[in-house]
Amino acid sequence: MAVAPPSYCFVAFPPRAKDGLVVFGKNSARPRDEVQEVVYFSAADHEPESKVECTYISIDQVLRTHAIVISRPAWLWGAEMGANEHGVCIANEAINAREPAAETEALLGMDLVRLGLERGTTAKEALDVIVSLLEEYGQGGNYYEDASSCQSFQSAYLIVDREEAWVLETVGKYWAAEKITEGVKWICNQLSLTTKMDAEHPELRTYAQSQGWWTGEDEFNFSRVFSPADDHLDCCAGIESLEKQEETITVQTMINILRDKASGICIDSESFLTTASIVSVLPQNGSSPCIHYFTGTPDPSRSIFKPFIFVDDVKLVPKAQSPCFGDDDPAKKEPRFQEKPDRRHELYKAHEWARAVMESDQTGNLLQRWLGFHQSALTDPGANQQRREESSFQNYMKTK
Repeated sequence: MAVAPPSYCFVAFPPRAKDGLVVFGKNSARPRDEVQEVVYFSAADHEPESKVECTYISIDQVLRTHAIVISRPAWLWGAEMGANEHGVCIANEAINAREPAAETEALLGMDLVRLGLERGTTAKEALDVIVSLLEEYGQGGNYYEDASSCQSFQSAYLIVDREEAWVLETVGKYWAAEKITEGVKWICNQLSLTTKMDAEHPELRTYAQSQGWWTGEDEFNFSRVFSPADDHLDCCAGIESLEKQEETITVQTMINILRDKASGICIDSESFLTTASIVSVLPQNGSSPCIHYFTGTPDPSRSIFKPFIFVDDVKLVPKAQSPCFGDDDPAKKEPRFQEKPDRRHELYKAHEWARAVMESDQTGNLLQRWLGFHQSALTDPGANQQRREESSFQNYMKTK
């Protein structure tokens, strides 16, 4: 069985979060060399009976999709995490379960993140979208851009809006969910739901009995029934730092938690790296805008969290968007992944350059340019100085 990358998602509600805010955070652990991009899609109307091409399969499109901003591995259609114009945020976790995930190409868990954001105006509505699509199309396929083997996983989700959050955990088409409205909650790459479930697949318990995983006599415990036998539920031990926060949780608190390498929340291992992060602030007062902070680059301890707000006529600078290869993309051709193109965007290249500079102790003005490049990645550069910084980076990268 493939090893699920140790990612983490968090949410904090008032009074644990400050000033009537809901604070959401996610670290996305992926293969070390994978590039993650930040992409905005405006709201759109679609023709009746049209289709949408997801990572591996096409499915029925809806008549209207919401505006979204997502952070995603650059080779696929879906998203690791993101938000929509209605203040809904979703993050995905790859998980292992007693039942192996299907290698047959279907919807990826990351596809379902994007579909939930495009079609849900509330957290509960997004949950209903995801479980409905799961029932209709199933989940499966390679989670990595890798032709040598198929790494497939089950999926868990943290779905959040201004008023509530839902933890959704899935095994094949079966699922269970818990509603959260106060305190703090986190999920990682293991099943976490136990006996408290506020919604579930109507055949969940019958299926567990048919597999011999539950007798029907003792209390139904979702993670105990569906987790692998060798899963000791210890992957979330490092997340005590969130629960132990004595003061109210702010944006900076969440950023600090995502940057914490000592606890294992910020991953930097031989196999996996935190390739991108997000922190979202959702005011419970509906008249105030939500703010979403993306890194768009690996390792949050070395990255700047850059703000995004949904406004009219959004103009994203393409520095955080990867090259598009169209129908020639090796991820779209069968057999897939026979080549691995250079998917690095400008911000990613600048981040690599800055890391090399920092490791060689050539700091000072060069580091200041890197900071300026980060700061302008999701907003219009505008100032001449920032344009000069961008030009400096482009000229430098031409020599690499």
